[in-house]
Amino acid sequence: MLPVEFVDKWSKLQQKETALYASHFDDVCRLVGHETPAEYGAKYGDPTGAVFSFQTLTVKPGGQKGFADVFFRGRFIWEYKGPHADLDKAYRQLQLYREALENPPLLITSDMRDIRIHTNFTNRPTVETIVTFDDILAGTGVETLRRVFVDPDSFKPEKTRENITRATADTFLAVAEALRQHQRLTEEAYSPEQRAHFLIRLLFCLFAEDLGLLPDGLFTQLVKSQGKAYTDLRQPLRNLFAAMRDGGHFGMFAIRHFNGSLFDDAFVPALPYDLAQKVLRAAEQDWSAVDPSIFGTLFERIIDEGKRAQLGAHYTGIDDILLIVEPVLMEPLRRKWDEIRRVTGDELRATSGDAAARAHERLAGFARELSQVRVLDPACGSGNFLYVALRRLLDLQKEVISYAARQGLPEIPLSVGPQQLYGIEVNEYAHELAQVTVWIGYLQWRYENGFGEMADPVLRPLRNIRRMDAILTYDADGKPVEPDWPAAEVIIGNPPFLGGKKTLTELGQTYMDDLRDVYKGRLPGFSDLVVYWFEKARTQIEMGKAMRTGLIATNSIAMGTNLPVLKRIKESGDIFFAWDDRPWVLDGAAVRVAIIGFDSGDEVNRRLNDEAVRSINADLTSGLDLTRAIVLEENKNLSFIGTQKSGPFDIDTTTARIMLAAQNKNGLPNSDVIVPWVNGSDLVQHNRNMYIIDFPGDMSETDARKYELPFAYVEKHVKPTRTAKHFEGFPFWIHWNTRPAMREALSGCTRYICIPRVSKHRIFTWLKSRTNPDSATVAIARDDDYFFGVLHARPHELWALRMGTSLEDRPRYTPTTTFETYPFPWPPGQEPPGDDRVAEIARYARALNEWREAWLNPPPPAKGTIDVAYNRLIKVRTLTNLYNGLVYYRTARPFDRAAFDKETRKSVSRAEIQELDDIHHNLDRAVFRAYGWPDDLTDEEILERLLALNFARAEP
Repeated sequence: MLPVEFVDKWSKLQQKETALYASHFDDVCRLVGHETPAEYGAKYGDPTGAVFSFQTLTVKPGGQKGFADVFFRGRFIWEYKGPHADLDKAYRQLQLYREALENPPLLITSDMRDIRIHTNFTNRPTVETIVTFDDILAGTGVETLRRVFVDPDSFKPEKTRENITRATADTFLAVAEALRQHQRLTEEAYSPEQRAHFLIRLLFCLFAEDLGLLPDGLFTQLVKSQGKAYTDLRQPLRNLFAAMRDGGHFGMFAIRHFNGSLFDDAFVPALPYDLAQKVLRAAEQDWSAVDPSIFGTLFERIIDEGKRAQLGAHYTGIDDILLIVEPVLMEPLRRKWDEIRRVTGDELRATSGDAAARAHERLAGFARELSQVRVLDPACGSGNFLYVALRRLLDLQKEVISYAARQGLPEIPLSVGPQQLYGIEVNEYAHELAQVTVWIGYLQWRYENGFGEMADPVLRPLRNIRRMDAILTYDADGKPVEPDWPAAEVIIGNPPFLGGKKTLTELGQTYMDDLRDVYKGRLPGFSDLVVYWFEKARTQIEMGKAMRTGLIATNSIAMGTNLPVLKRIKESGDIFFAWDDRPWVLDGAAVRVAIIGFDSGDEVNRRLNDEAVRSINADLTSGLDLTRAIVLEENKNLSFIGTQKSGPFDIDTTTARIMLAAQNKNGLPNSDVIVPWVNGSDLVQHNRNMYIIDFPGDMSETDARKYELPFAYVEKHVKPTRTAKHFEGFPFWIHWNTRPAMREALSGCTRYICIPRVSKHRIFTWLKSRTNPDSATVAIARDDDYFFGVLHARPHELWALRMGTSLEDRPRYTPTTTFETYPFPWPPGQEPPGDDRVAEIARYARALNEWREAWLNPPPPAKGTIDVAYNRLIKVRTLTNLYNGLVYYRTARPFDRAAFDKETRKSVSRAEIQELDDIHHNLDRAVFRAYGWPDDLTDEEILERLLALNFARAEP
């Protein structure tokens, strides 16, 4: 059929839809050169029209039976209406029963004249393409319609919903920035909170217009009509907000009753012409496709200027939130739905007269159950987690409604809604923003799924979202107490990630003292802040006020002083899913997080890092539970965190030499208080040959002043830094923690072993006894090669990696959990004298140290010559680069020379790595022999034997 023939025929006909639609569609097929449904069935063996047909039976979620005018499986549903009919209404009908027809990529409506093609792709915005008679005559319309039949995926929008969200948000940020700048210039008196409240209302109006809740284009027209007069827009906006608050009229337009406390005041700032133009650009975007989960980040940037640049980096997508929402909230509900659907199917196949009634009651009961599930986010912010949870509950209830309708059962109403959501947030306007996020998400879902019609008021206050501190409050007498959380079946969220030291800086000494006092006996005093949310959620489950919890924490939740909370969770219930170490973005910075779901122990399925496991231990491992290891008395008083100076006591070599050469009037040598000093990087990178001024912990100011230059230096450089309240009364010339127990233990050693507290590799080094170790290191008070060798062997390395904590992705070595729990071949100090096993370990330990020292310090060039290559070599020869090469050599065979050079910065050759590997291999075998073990054990078998030995040594 030629385009001109098609247009000539169908531009004249004005009959009803039912009389014409099949003929019209057959002509569309002929126009684009595609088989009609009848021709397709005959040609491709589809006699019943299961793939491509007219009048395909379907049922809307509301229960009404109907027929899709045209259905082409995997391509489109096509709904016809009579000439000049409401095609928007026809589109809403398609949305109602698209799931029943397998959710094809295109939803098409037509009134015989215009053909409107709506995209229906997951995680893509809905894009409408209109084909008119003029388009068909021009040829472009014919090609567009041909693609509908042969290539529906070509209509998939290039940008994802997330891309559009970010781009649209930029236009809104431009409005916020212009408003901020205008206030600075004019000094108009209103608070950041008032500005945020206005912008929230503005944002809602943009959505309301594009969702059809405001009359078509009203808000955009209002802004366009402002003109260039300075105050034109201010009063119209006040009038519009008042109309939205109560319902009524705005000029000639009827305005729905919105309520919800969003429009409870008349504040509108001055909006000059240039600012109004930015509002207009924002209004011209399609806000109906924007993901509301970005709102929290958007308004953080608006209120806090320092965070505005982080919009893209900080944005947490729905996929990340679903890592919690799906396993914690939805999986048990989906399992129950699967069972109910199967039972209902059996009932409907039964011949008894009341089978349908029983099936309907079962389905309606489950739909009611979904509408009664309460979800609590105790750190809800702008409501992102609550929004995602609500959409998932709505999706599932729609499945139930649609299933019942397909079985010809009575209508089941949509009843899931925002009233099921509970939140706690301390921020003063997060309550309002969370309401808007949830309500826009809810309205958006209804709009996208064919449930757009709803009674006024459009919004209702969400009083379930409380403004309060979730972990600490005060009673009427001012006494710190634990706050009450509302009961909810499911608790989800992303509590604040403040570490033990940062909590003091951010929250203050008084708050932290009160917090620790309230949770004393339940949590260690230096737990990360997020741990308190875990303990509160655990308590809710223990008290029967919650059933399941899923929370995010940094990956250190399973380590050190944080680990006890997970042990308590295991004691009163169980962990049923976890991710132990996932990348995350926090305030624009990459961090590593753990995601943990727990309950009272009812859940029988357990998954760790998305793999099925029998159990999940408190340290977020499966299988062997090393968290049960016991601190051994025999290992105490051997390992110590280095001194904490808390001030610039450290000095460079030049300054140290000047002070060491100086003579004090009383004849005391400055070498008494100036000693070599190392931190963690000095051990594994290049030693900077630093020194430190180190007055004895009990030295008086009078005695300290006798060391003239060192004391003068400390008085000038350290004293001004000791201004914090906790330094009051503390001697400024003394290190904050001099570690007297460590000094006593090291006093009997000619040398001692040291390791960085946080490092990529477990590398121990020897230090001279006079060297002062920084708090970034762990000192071990042994000076024998045997002990040095055992620490470097494979059993201790495996134990240290599993038992230590971590900082982001770098393992941390700890004196308590790592060293004091480790069962050495013999209890320290009880090694059998003259035993050849001890001697063999010592021999390979000496070989290891000598080989490394020779590699780190190759012979220099002849005196008087300058060797650039040698200097470059010395610069890259570090223990970190060396062990990078060893790890790569062991794990990346067949060997990749280019990758190896990149990993080690060309500091070490393959032959050298092989020599080092051989020494470590021989050392490992010697240590296995000392334990009496075979040397072919797997890592898990080694850890099993070490844990058994730990238990045996711990017995009284």
